Parts: sequence; C-alpha cells; structure tokens
Amino acid sequence: MTRLAHAIAGVLALGLGACRGAGPYGHAPNYVPTSDEESATKGAREYDPVMYQREPESWRKSPAVLFGVVTGRSPGPGGAAYLTLSVRRLEPRNLCSNANDEDTCRVTVSDRDFGVVHALAPLRPDDDVGERSVGAGSLVRVSGHFGEDVDPNDGAPILRGSFYRHWPRHFYVTKASAETMRQ
Repeated sequence: MTRLAHAIAGVLALGLGACRGAGPYGHAPNYVPTSDEESATKGAREYDPVMYQREPESWRKSPAVLFGVVTGRSPGPGGAAYLTLSVRRLEPRNLCSNANDEDTCRVTVSDRDFGVVHALAPLRPDDDVGERSVGAGSLVRVSGHFGEDVDPNDGAPILRGSFYRHWPRHFYVTKASAETMRQ
C-alpha cells in the first residue's frame, strides 16, 4: 500500500469513527428511523383515527403504523403483549436540552392524544422484562394490520403488530417539554 493510500485510509477511519447514529432511542435533532423500522414501515399508512372510523375496511387491507404512549399492558395471545395506546403524532423536530449536544435530544411526540388503539406486540426479551421494559408511560411505534375485532371493553381497534420500536419512560418527550427544551 502506498503512503497516499495509507493516509486516505487513516482519514476515512477517523471520519467513520466520528460518525455515529442516533442510537436505539433516537438521540438526534430530527427523527431517525432504524433500518429495520424503515423496512417494516415501507408502504404503511400513518394511522388516522377519523379516516379509520370512516373507512375501516380500507384500513384493514393495508399495513398501518402509529406512535402511541402505553397506558396499559396485559398478556395477549401467543405470548404477545396486549398494549393499550394513547395515539400520538410525531413532531417534525426532536426537542434537545442543549443545541450543541445531540445526546440531549429526545424523540418528540404530540402532547395531545388522538384516540385509543390496542396493539398486539411480540416483545423482545429486553423489552418484556426489566427496568426498561414496555409498560405504562413507554412510547412505541407499531406497524401491522388491523383486524375486524375490537377491544371488548372500549370498542377501540386492535392492531396486530409485525414490528415495533420502543422508548422506555423518560427516553422521549412530548411537545409540552418545549417550555424547558429547544427545537
């Protein structure tokens, strides 16, 4: 290898070392989906509760995706978790405590609730049990298909999740935090 090639390789190695992703919890100024998330949500429609009420059959024919704050969790069929979700909208920019430090940025969703949806999600072991497990106060993004069944207690639709991404409590914020954080 020539000296020039060694120098180029060294510069590239330094540059790649300086680059880093947003990590599993999206510590970046803008929302950054994971590669698995991009694949799982490609072609899925963002859930719209008003349109779902008007055209439920249309919504059952194609995949849907949504963000929701977990308000309840119970065992579901086949070992899946049955989640009750307060539907939220993703904010265009994440809020950050310090504009010069991406590690202070948090995925940001609306503080307003857009209805209730239930989701069946097969949780990974680290999301099923432990300090950072999916539970009340967690944020999830779920992609899947709506079935014909509804929750027997509140009549809300049930999304059968084929993919989810999870942010434990305190690893995301709502737009209400804009008073103390910056965009």
